[in-house]
Amino acid sequence: MASISASSSRLTFFDDLVRCETRLYNAVGERLRAEHGLSTSQYELLHRLADRPASRVADLATYFAAGVGAVSKMVDRSEARGWVRRVPNPDDRRSSLIELTATGAALVAEARRTFDARLHELLEAVLTPDDVAVVASALAALRRSLEAQQLGLPVG
Repeated sequence: MASISASSSRLTFFDDLVRCETRLYNAVGERLRAEHGLSTSQYELLHRLADRPASRVADLATYFAAGVGAVSKMVDRSEARGWVRRVPNPDDRRSSLIELTATGAALVAEARRTFDARLHELLEAVLTPDDVAVVASALAALRRSLEAQQLGLPVG
């Protein structure tokens, strides 16, 4: 009997986690799109490049647990908008480094305030700061474990 209860609890955890992630992602994205013309994925790319300038597409794909082709297309679209540029990789002629342009840096700086404010609204409406800290700690531990085992990466 305990096994069924534990299994049901894990299923509920998984279901709540995935649905919360999707709804948070979409709610933040709605605000980013309305105020800055950015999708959440575009914001994430620009934010990551602001924190880690000169990343390769493969680095970004690993970080986002996304396919290299999908990330490359996202970079292409961002480059066409003038937000990022590809520069030669001095360590590997076969790859390029992706960096923010001045336009991209300004956009992500503005959008970061919107992102933070919207996320704060959504979380603080139902969770205390202590709740957020506990959940953040648990999710960080789970993420570190999955990443260390290289689990959940796209195939192909």
